[in-house]
Amino acid sequence: MSGGESPGPVIAVVGPTGTGKSDLAVELALALDGEIVNTDSMQFYRGMDIGTAKLSDDERRGVPHHLLDILDVREEASVSAFQAAARAAIEDIHARGRRAILAGGSGLYVRAATDVLEFPGTDPAVRARLEREAETEGIGLLARRLQESDPESGSRLKDARRIIRALEVYEVTGRPFSAYMPRREYVQPTLQIGLDMDRPSLHGRLAERVHGMVRAGLMEEVRRLDGMGLREGRTASRALGYAQFLRVLDGEVTAEEAADETIVTTRQFARRQVTWFRADPRVQWLDALRPDLVPAALALASTMGS
Repeated sequence: MSGGESPGPVIAVVGPTGTGKSDLAVELALALDGEIVNTDSMQFYRGMDIGTAKLSDDERRGVPHHLLDILDVREEASVSAFQAAARAAIEDIHARGRRAILAGGSGLYVRAATDVLEFPGTDPAVRARLEREAETEGIGLLARRLQESDPESGSRLKDARRIIRALEVYEVTGRPFSAYMPRREYVQPTLQIGLDMDRPSLHGRLAERVHGMVRAGLMEEVRRLDGMGLREGRTASRALGYAQFLRVLDGEVTAEEAADETIVTTRQFARRQVTWFRADPRVQWLDALRPDLVPAALALASTMGS
């Protein structure tokens, strides 16, 4: 095999949280001589272990994992930076004759690794000026400006941060933000395996997982990370469970109330993940509860060659 030649398609294990993506990825890696590339944006953070259901060293069973624990909680995750790192990791894995297996439910990050997706440049000065305008004149004015320069983005984007980003892109590149929307086109042969299960089972599993995290010391993990600057991180501080248990530290809610809120928000997040991945016709879906899950996933992999 020549350097960089793939030993088989990239495999991406996707789907809603709580369906066992990490465990299946390990099983596939063991069966296919693979290594895992993390595509869960919250598992980038060092110390965010319990609340993100990050596999322990024992649970990884000797399978190399890439792009775990790469950011401090104060740092903001960047999809464009991740894209470069993920593709470099995949190339390195393939160059060594092994199979790259992606695992994680952060949909945009999965697409950044697998799809034709271009990220426009940034200009901190332009962004800062737009943010000041939003504060002094209101986001409505910027929204109307976006509607004039980029009607497609103007009609689709409602969030202030995204509106500002779209205007920044237009000023910096001269191209509308909508021109950078991803295409469902792989950069190299890829198999997406989606895991899902019936809603009652998933809801029950998510509730038990949150309670298990609390028993495992989530409160102590949040308290420790708070001392390391968790609140300063725009991405990490909003993570499921962490945002809720920071409120416990502030005396706003009880631990029980934080757990209940985490369960509700996790279910809502899982619903959004299902919507995202179900919209992609390329995903091959499997019932996460089927007893022959691993052989079924391996059968899908074999249909694309190895």
